[in-house]
Amino acid sequence: MSMRQFEEFPNLVTMFFRRAEAKGNAPFLWHKSEGRWQSLSWADAARQVTSLAVSLADMGLKRGDRVMLVSENRPEWCIADLGIMAAGCITVPTYTTNGERDHQHIIEDSGASAIIVSSQKLAAAVMPAAIRATNAQHIVGIEPLRVGQTSGVKAHDWSDLVGKSDIDVAACAARAEAEFKREDLACIIYTSGTGGAPRGVQQHHGAILLNVAGCVDIISNDFGWGDEVFLSFLPLSHAYEHSGGQFLPIGLGGQIYYAEGLEKLAGNIEEVRPTIMVVVPRLFEVLRARMLKTVEKQGKFAQALLRRALNLGEKDMKGGVPIWDKPMNLFIDKTLRPKIQQRFGGRMKALVSGGAPLNPDVGIFFHSVGLTLLQGYGQTEAGPVISCNRPSVGLKMDTVGPPMKGVEVKIAGDGEILVRGELVMHGYWRNEAETARVLKDGWLHTGDIGEFDENGRIRITDRKKDIIVNDKGENISPQKIEGMLTLQPEIIQAMVSGDKRPHLVALVVPDPEWAAEWAVANDIKYDLKALSDLPAFRSAVMEAVDRVNRQVTLTEKVRNITLTPDGFTIDNEMLTPSLKIRRHMIRQVYGEQIDALYRG
Repeated sequence: MSMRQFEEFPNLVTMFFRRAEAKGNAPFLWHKSEGRWQSLSWADAARQVTSLAVSLADMGLKRGDRVMLVSENRPEWCIADLGIMAAGCITVPTYTTNGERDHQHIIEDSGASAIIVSSQKLAAAVMPAAIRATNAQHIVGIEPLRVGQTSGVKAHDWSDLVGKSDIDVAACAARAEAEFKREDLACIIYTSGTGGAPRGVQQHHGAILLNVAGCVDIISNDFGWGDEVFLSFLPLSHAYEHSGGQFLPIGLGGQIYYAEGLEKLAGNIEEVRPTIMVVVPRLFEVLRARMLKTVEKQGKFAQALLRRALNLGEKDMKGGVPIWDKPMNLFIDKTLRPKIQQRFGGRMKALVSGGAPLNPDVGIFFHSVGLTLLQGYGQTEAGPVISCNRPSVGLKMDTVGPPMKGVEVKIAGDGEILVRGELVMHGYWRNEAETARVLKDGWLHTGDIGEFDENGRIRITDRKKDIIVNDKGENISPQKIEGMLTLQPEIIQAMVSGDKRPHLVALVVPDPEWAAEWAVANDIKYDLKALSDLPAFRSAVMEAVDRVNRQVTLTEKVRNITLTPDGFTIDNEMLTPSLKIRRHMIRQVYGEQIDALYRG
């Protein structure tokens, strides 16, 4: 496969059909059923995609109509997405965690004519919204839906739509290739947002194709292009997984396994043995914490070996392992690193981190134990991948790598990162004011502050709107401090505050596992809420904060904390589905507690 073909594909549907024609009966999509991994071939997927496209047309949907897709990650998600696009319609993916109000906003705002929902459970929030919406006419249940009466919205069964026998795959592929262009709208992805109502980002076929081409360029030139296996874990309704976890493997002719969920992720990794995985930083932090605890239980020798590995990994990142350390590095290569690599399946080429800033210490940790971690950077408004680290340029964990192929980046006078290229969205759906605010003279204004290093790699210094400006006018990065706090074993989540204030304070969620161990050691009954009110427990957590304070500048020190036993979650709307904290929602609940820290 040549790189040029990615630049010449007229649309995403054509890319899929060409890969399906070449791969035939080879496995493509995998899911776990009754304890066994089961596959759907490329040829079967192409037949189902064609059947769905024909069925949508038979239902009366026309080119440009929007179809909302509400489903957890599963083979049917991919079939639905491609089938919608093959019909000339536009996919509107939404999060499974959305409530009825969110669904109604997206149905109304997008003008969706039809909705595909995976299960009765998810339909409970979707159906009332669909019935109240003025435009929704059809609802499709991937699993059979219990519908007492239609109430103006006609219900359809998935198996009927994808199981047509009188279809012509070649004709569907030819029509897609002839009629759909790179500039045509492929999907409207509603940004989860750390504040405000979700906005619909218009992603055209060319934006995602350029992203795929840039990622393939890195894989083929830096790692070698082979039989790639992906484990899909992040929600496909997020642009990062949609482009990187679905269309990238399609472009590579790879296989996609759908993970069973967070609690089974570690086991799935060992079973599937993926070659590439797309993950958010929070998951890396969780995996790092688990690995540290495992090593701790293995005794002093294992702990000393890990400390030595981390020391060598840091040296390697800064310029290479010195010759006198080579024997020890070789010993670790033969002992510690293979064991950890096997926990990740043993053939992992790269773990790709995106969606939020990665703490450099986490990156160095994974590099030290023999896993290649690439930090990328992007936004839904840009396909979403703008840049990514790659070994050929040199991995540096405080950067997000150079811009990808076909992407132009410049730094504005105020430090804001501006992006131009085919990957940039055509605007927000039906929102001219917001579009005009971020798209100026062809440049996407990202709202992120950054700089280039000496090798052309982008270094993100902060989110423009998240910068804390204290009462002395000094700028402080809250994400940097929060990242350092959550690396401490005592702290699982934190939000730093201090805008227009004399110093920083933090709202801290104690790590439940650490708290349980502390309670046992201090002969106190474990109850996280009760512990959070104990001065001795608060002092123990403050010791972790003080460890961080010793590593930062005077301005960045956290002077006071308040504890909450209740974590930030997607369900309580304090986390976005990509696990970023939503500051305004946290402040709504804990604002008085945070403000009280300045009065104490």
